Amino acid sequence: MQRKVFVAGKLSWRMFNENDPQRFDGGDAGTQDTEDSEIIARLDGVANEPAELFLRAELDLNARLRTLTFREPVRYLYNPLEYAWDTHQCYVKTYCQPGQSVLFLGMNPGPFGMAQTGVPFGEVKNVRDWLKITGEVGHPPDEHPKRPILGLACKQSEVSGARFWGFFRKQCGEPQTFFRHCFVHNLCPLIFMNATGKNLTPPELPAAERDALLRHCDATLCQVVTGLGISMVIGVGKVAEQRARRALSEAGVQVRVEGILHPSPRSAQANKGWEAVAKAKLEELGVLNLLTM
Repeated sequence: MQRKVFVAGKLSWRMFNENDPQRFDGGDAGTQDTEDSEIIARLDGVANEPAELFLRAELDLNARLRTLTFREPVRYLYNPLEYAWDTHQCYVKTYCQPGQSVLFLGMNPGPFGMAQTGVPFGEVKNVRDWLKITGEVGHPPDEHPKRPILGLACKQSEVSGARFWGFFRKQCGEPQTFFRHCFVHNLCPLIFMNATGKNLTPPELPAAERDALLRHCDATLCQVVTGLGISMVIGVGKVAEQRARRALSEAGVQVRVEGILHPSPRSAQANKGWEAVAKAKLEELGVLNLLTM
C-alpha cells in the first residue's frame, strides 16, 4: 500500500529550480504566481528576517516532500508543519532571531511532542507554560485512533521533550536567554507510524524511501544553517549528529558539528541522569556559558 505525503497548498519551488532545474518542475509563471501568493499568505505578519527565511525554507521543503510516497511499514503519516502551522509559526516568529550561532538539531517529531505542539521536542507543559506558545492545532487527514492529536490540551508528557526543555529552563530562567544564541530545529518534519501506531524513525524506513526523504531534508538543513549564519550544529542524539555532519560536509558548508546524548527514556545512559551528561558536554563545547549571557 502506498501513502501520499499530505501537505496543503501548492508551494513555490522556484528557489530549488534555480539550483537544479532538472530535479524539480516549477510549473509555468501563472502557477508560480499562485504558489507565491499562498506562501505570502502563510507568512502573514512575519516581520523578522531570520524567521521569514526559516519558514520559507520549511514551506519549500513541504512542497518537495509532497512528491514522495511511503509504503509498508508506514501506514500513518503526520506533518505538524501543516496541521500545527499556527503554533509552529508562533514558535519561529517569537524565537528565531538575528545573532543565533548554535542550532540544536533533532531527527524528527515525537508523537507527544512536536506532533501535538508544532515545536521541536515540544512537550506540552514546557511549550505552553515556559515558551508561551499559542495557536490552533488541527488534525492530520488520517489519524491513528491510538495517536490522536489534542494539541496544547494533550495531557500526555513526552519524556524527551520534558528533559530537553526542562534542562534549559533551569539553566536560563527565561526562554529569551536561551534563544539569544540558540535555536532548535528537527531535520525531518514528518512522523511515521505503523498499523499499530508504533513510532517509526526515518532510519527504519525502506532504504530508497529513507534516502529520498533525507536528501530533501538535508538540503533544507544546509539552506537554513547558511541563511541564519549558524556556526555550530549540535545533533541531539547520534543519528541527528551523524546526518548533519554528512549533509553539511557534502554540501561544503563550513560549520562545526557536535552532538549531545539524546534524552530519550529508551536510553539507559539518559535515564541515569541526562541533565548531568548534557551539562558536561555543553560546558566542554563552550555553549554552557552562552545560556546565562
